[in-house]
Amino acid sequence: MIVEFDKAMPDAFYKILIGSILPRPIAWVSTLSKDGTPNLAPFSFFTVASSNPPVLCFSPALKLEVYEGTQKGIPKDTLKNIQDTGEFVVNIVSKQVAEKMNQSSGSYAHGVNEFEKAGLTAAPSTHIAPPRVQESLINFECKLHQIFSFGEHPGAGNLVLGRVQCAHLHESVYKNGRVDINVLQPIGRLAGMEYCEIKERFVMVRPEV
Repeated sequence: MIVEFDKAMPDAFYKILIGSILPRPIAWVSTLSKDGTPNLAPFSFFTVASSNPPVLCFSPALKLEVYEGTQKGIPKDTLKNIQDTGEFVVNIVSKQVAEKMNQSSGSYAHGVNEFEKAGLTAAPSTHIAPPRVQESLINFECKLHQIFSFGEHPGAGNLVLGRVQCAHLHESVYKNGRVDINVLQPIGRLAGMEYCEIKERFVMVRPEV
């Protein structure tokens, strides 16, 4: 079977993408608005873009707004805040904070503080203004490098690249120069409402050529 994007409904192709490219790590992104209101939201279109310099990227999609019968895409609070301030924190989601992460994902009204809604602690950052999630075991403070926009229609992604200024690691998760995955217990995003844990791992040694 071949499904061509220009012949499929966007929602149908979206389900193919999120049902095929998985598990996806979750960027739990904290930002500040221009007036200083904290915002916190999870995004699963997320990965590392570069290690030297260290750059993380995630892609918040434009949300649907209907105005006078016309549909248009508008930036979510996270994207708008980054456009306005150029700063954000990527907090890593462990199993123990999964429910709080999910609580922060609600479609709250503009200006609502998701830290308060989810019962989380906003910890001060060291290089930027947006706060970190204290309950997260790893936080990456980032300054905006670049944003690539893929259109103005609802669902269009905006690839946000941020240069990592520093990483905060809880003493329990960082041992002998490595992150202890057994302590971190990261979760991944699947399709629909499903998530996953890392329960089994295997090793493969790269071939010598």
